[in-house]
Amino acid sequence: MRVLGIETSCDETGIAIYDSEQGLLSHVLYSQIPIHADYGGVVPELASRDHIRKTIPLIKQALADAGITAAEIDGVAYTAGPGLAGALLVGASIGRSLAMAWQKPALAVHHMEGHLLAPMLEEHSPEFPFLALLVSGGHTQLVAVEGIGQYQLLGESIDDAAGEAFDKTAKLMGLDYPGGPLLAKLALQGNAKKYKFPRPMTDRPGLDFSFSGLKTSAANVIAKEGNSPQVQADIAASFQQAVVDTLVIKSERALLQTGYKRLVIAGGVSANTSLREQLAVLLKRYGGEVFYPRKEFCTDNGAMIALAGYFRLAAGQQQDLTIGVTPRWPMQDLPAV
Repeated sequence: MRVLGIETSCDETGIAIYDSEQGLLSHVLYSQIPIHADYGGVVPELASRDHIRKTIPLIKQALADAGITAAEIDGVAYTAGPGLAGALLVGASIGRSLAMAWQKPALAVHHMEGHLLAPMLEEHSPEFPFLALLVSGGHTQLVAVEGIGQYQLLGESIDDAAGEAFDKTAKLMGLDYPGGPLLAKLALQGNAKKYKFPRPMTDRPGLDFSFSGLKTSAANVIAKEGNSPQVQADIAASFQQAVVDTLVIKSERALLQTGYKRLVIAGGVSANTSLREQLAVLLKRYGGEVFYPRKEFCTDNGAMIALAGYFRLAAGQQQDLTIGVTPRWPMQDLPAV
């Protein structure tokens, strides 16, 4: 089965074609970062307009890169949520319309399920069950995964997500948009023990997260210490260490609670080298293993949508002719496969 995947949930247009026998045939990605950089964040209306301009040309490119025609596509998968409503509607309208024109089944994919399953694009992929740590600009969640569509939410952020905290702190430091990756790069030059930032909600039971207070602590230090290159590097390193420590502590609690020996990390923040290294140490201590997608599939992309769509289309699930999106969509509401 060959599935066309379309991702337009925010500020990246991702298109991919997944073949159940050959794996990923092609994937192309267009980032809107230059468009939104002047505003310091994503402007929803501009994002929607750019998806309109780019989606069809990228689909044509993905087909050409795969060396196939539209007639050889067996199904179409598109992100229907969570995300920006206007951006989602672009991908959903195009995906559902193409499926109808090609007389192929279509499937609305949950964006975070795409991230959760992204490590299965790799040759060495996890088996069920496993614990998933989903860390992105909009979500920080710990999920017990028994199978596709069998998800138990164990904990989530009650305010800022980890990626959002990275980006906001980077903005306070005067770094360019998007600042999260730049902050992580700057942290390599700093002393992570220079400033003592809190590890939020680790002094109480439970698996929920909160990063807004950590961001406020960073803002106070930035205002007090100034912005010399070394001070910035030390703040970046200390802030990153606080986020990583918090994620590791909560992940360890979830592993002990579930008894699982496999941990999947996915989402944009899963590309963070320090987080990967420290989670690997944690899992080794418990005789387990950590899995993650290659870095190009940590951020939003069409490949993860094509893969998630394949699993459900192959199980016989598909959409009716209605074109709809769900900007807020709890993943635990998804049907099991």
